[in-house]
Amino acid sequence: MVKLILGLKGSGKTKLLVDLVKKAIDEENGDVVCLEQKKDLTYDIPYQARLIHASEYEFKSNEYFKGFISGLHAGNYDITHIFIDNFFKIIDATEAEEILQWLEVFSENSGIKFTISVTADPESVSEGIRKYQI
Repeated sequence: MVKLILGLKGSGKTKLLVDLVKKAIDEENGDVVCLEQKKDLTYDIPYQARLIHASEYEFKSNEYFKGFISGLHAGNYDITHIFIDNFFKIIDATEAEEILQWLEVFSENSGIKFTISVTADPESVSEGIRKYQI
């Protein structure tokens, strides 16, 4: 399962993402991971979730991103949900549709759910991206 929180800057995407992380911690029987570009959520994400700062890993390509996600799963089969904040700041946005399709297949194979925030006008993104919108 891949879900996108789409909206323009200041529309409350990050607050919704943080609320969903808290809900996942309370309701899911597994580990919750939150990936963000900077260290903006350090005090918002409960300590029960694993908070990862992408800036520390120098994501240089979308292939690196795929390898990183695969490595998270390989290192911890108990992960049930991965949240990603500011997706277009972590990956190359021109390939977002292809990465979302890859995440959907990865989710089906691994059982990991993905909830992702994207700063973009929901009306301006492609249908291939919009289909994942919450």
